[in-house]
Amino acid sequence: MSVNSQQYIIEELKKRWPSVSPEIIETAMEVPKDRKLGDLAFPCFRLAKELRKAPPLIAQELAAQLGTDEVIEKAQAVGPYVNMFVNKTWLASYVLGQIEKTSAEGRVYGSSLEGEGKTIVLDYSSINVAKPFHIGHLRTTVIGNSISRILKFMGYKTVSINYLGDWGTQFGKMLVAYRKWGEEEKVQKDGIRYLVSLYVRFHDEADKDPSLNDEARAAFTAMEHGDEESLALWRRFVDISLKDVSRVYELLDVHFDSYKGEGYFWDKTDKPISILKEKGLLKDSEGAKIVDLSEEGMPPCLILKKDGSTLYATRDLAAVMYRKETYDFDKCLYITGLEQKLHFAQWFKVIEKMGLPWAKDLIHIPYGLISLEDGKLSTRGGNVIWLEDLLKEAIAKTKAIMEEKNPDLENMDEVATQVGVGAVVFHDLFNNRIKDVTFKFDEVLNFDGETGPYVQYTYARARSVLRKAEAQYGWSKGNLDQISCSVLTDEYSQELIKILESFPDKVADAKEKWEPYLITRYTVAVATAFNRFYHENPILMEEEEKRNARLYLTEITTEILRQGLYLIGVSAPEKM
Repeated sequence: MSVNSQQYIIEELKKRWPSVSPEIIETAMEVPKDRKLGDLAFPCFRLAKELRKAPPLIAQELAAQLGTDEVIEKAQAVGPYVNMFVNKTWLASYVLGQIEKTSAEGRVYGSSLEGEGKTIVLDYSSINVAKPFHIGHLRTTVIGNSISRILKFMGYKTVSINYLGDWGTQFGKMLVAYRKWGEEEKVQKDGIRYLVSLYVRFHDEADKDPSLNDEARAAFTAMEHGDEESLALWRRFVDISLKDVSRVYELLDVHFDSYKGEGYFWDKTDKPISILKEKGLLKDSEGAKIVDLSEEGMPPCLILKKDGSTLYATRDLAAVMYRKETYDFDKCLYITGLEQKLHFAQWFKVIEKMGLPWAKDLIHIPYGLISLEDGKLSTRGGNVIWLEDLLKEAIAKTKAIMEEKNPDLENMDEVATQVGVGAVVFHDLFNNRIKDVTFKFDEVLNFDGETGPYVQYTYARARSVLRKAEAQYGWSKGNLDQISCSVLTDEYSQELIKILESFPDKVADAKEKWEPYLITRYTVAVATAFNRFYHENPILMEEEEKRNARLYLTEITTEILRQGLYLIGVSAPEKM
């Protein structure tokens, strides 16, 4: 992994300050909030006791001892601090050199080999079959997709699993509804939307006739006992649903390695159940089977119903054991809503009690709710916003804006799709995942401010500059040794260079915290810094030395912006 400029300078300071403990230099060094005070600051308080001197006096002595060279342009004592200013030409050369070196090694700047030889399984999106793929599923889908991309970027092998919600009493309800009221012609025509209308009708009718719920439970029990006619209908519901949702995944550019859902594991629960019996963990509770978790301060984990039917937890146990055997994962991540925190805590603890050493490798990554301005969603009540409809509306609104601002844009439909869908994804990933999100179209599609369209437009603007440079001057990036870094010492170039340098740290931090929003915010910072640079520094100018240096920096910016957007699942259109 490349060493950033701050790490490099700290190593240099260790060599030049033999009187100061290397450990103190590493841990005490700060970056001033106001960069006018310096690029780095060293507080001398920790040396006062050791040297028996006042911190301001120590600061004066250290500043004189430090001296200057090609790296440190100036060191000055300000009260108890030694403030250091890094040589701007050196900084530009060093940062851009690190980026070029990474490229020469056949890697993308910011990527890593950290995960080489390790496998991480991700369980996300996990849609419910024969139910709407609605806006409530957006968060798990885009958070999971982004984390998967970040992990791959850091060298991990990833396995993305869409653990379909394709089993349970709701399918008994679907079977009853279809048999009573289903019309084949409407199934053929409207697919999943018609199945959802049957589901809604079932609940309306069951409110009047509760015996329908008994019929539904009986129908599901028949499924669990292998009734082929019931299973054939169930498989059909699954196929219809997957065909329908594939359009949404295509719009989002989200892909899965497996669609094995709960239905795949309903007849594979014998293994975990037998281990629970062997360990003496399975207890009777009013006819049902549970694992007692009272010592852990949690309610019991229900494993089997009174009639012997399995539950979510039972199937989750079977699924994770299958995943360990199949993929031998180093970690298995579950990206689901915060409201499922207890469920995962319970069965993770059951895995631990079963004596399986990889229990520690199971991680629940929760997120907050998403809602619309006019309230919550309900499948039963029919109050849902289909995700496909939402994305199509975003695309249509984006196209209308583009037709007004740039009516001659090539490939307008393609670009409107990239920007409209990207705006929705960006908006969702802009804040810490645990925060609730309220979806507002006016905010999402804003071309100014901290939005997806703003970052995408910045990228397209920079690419436009490079195309013009190629047409006018025959510009091509070439090597850094052809560039004069002394040109890139102004405030706006330096600000942009420092932000570009931090990309590897942002990626590593996002992975460590499972937080895509750190990348999302980073792309805004890059876009903002580039726009300042663009407005303050003419790029396509006659003076060749400055022009080439600024074009080189522009090209590097587009490369990092494109990669940052990719990591959060957003496209980077060349023209807007």
